[in-house]
Amino acid sequence: MLAFDGFEAREFALGEATIFARVGGSGAPLLLLHGYPQSHLMWARVAEALSGRFTVVAADLRGYGASSAPPSELGKRYSKRVMAKDAIALMAALGHERFAVAGHDRGGRVAYRLALDHPDRVTKIAVLDIAPTAEMWAGMDAARAMAIYHWMFLAQPAPMPETLISAASDAYLDHTLASWTGDKSLKCFAPEALEAYRAGLRDPARVHALCEDYRAGATIDRELDEADRAAGRRIAAPLLALWGAKGIPAKGENPLDVWRRWAVHARGAAIESGHFLPEEAPEATAQALAEFF
Repeated sequence: MLAFDGFEAREFALGEATIFARVGGSGAPLLLLHGYPQSHLMWARVAEALSGRFTVVAADLRGYGASSAPPSELGKRYSKRVMAKDAIALMAALGHERFAVAGHDRGGRVAYRLALDHPDRVTKIAVLDIAPTAEMWAGMDAARAMAIYHWMFLAQPAPMPETLISAASDAYLDHTLASWTGDKSLKCFAPEALEAYRAGLRDPARVHALCEDYRAGATIDRELDEADRAAGRRIAAPLLALWGAKGIPAKGENPLDVWRRWAVHARGAAIESGHFLPEEAPEATAQALAEFF
């Protein structure tokens, strides 16, 4: 049951996007950002565990969950730089000028772009089961391309991927989620969350937004990463990298070695899980985050 006990559901009008978030707990502010193709619901068990020590803000990225999905072309409104500005505006609306952030999957990409673009805003950062976007593209060999085929598929020009996904959205979503878990099943997902994820892909505007997210990843986000790497910019805030022992990052270069090239102070560890750490291993994930933050 996804109760989010003690959390308040709120909407924030932030210019071109309205961002939905659940806010609860007390203590230092901690922003939780979800990944593809999900919503803030993926954090339910972790958020409740952390709310005794932190003011937890579990938000839906623009285009996902209950947040609005602004129309876009060529990824322009879904770059991680734009999404990072949403995060800053959201936390400022709650009175938090500086805050910690943890992001899974696409939310992790928003989180590290936020830390690179706005180092004065981020106290600490955790990234879950990702490597930086530029690293992923630079290391694209046959094995990686097969494992993350969706990066290329979703980034194709509109409306081809939108049309194909919408023709069988439930089947596409169920296959995608199950294929990235440790046991290749949907057992780790709460029924309410799974139905919410399916509902998101039944909405053509949200399917388009998700594709725009990946179009940005293939172009704008990759180029921003490459520019930072060329300029020698690194994440100043302490960084925690967590990855699933059965996830995709674990199959390449040691993720911690990768993140040490991008952050001044990085530490991390594998968790016995597939890609979806907060749902497959909520206790271990919550404990690792609590100890770090």
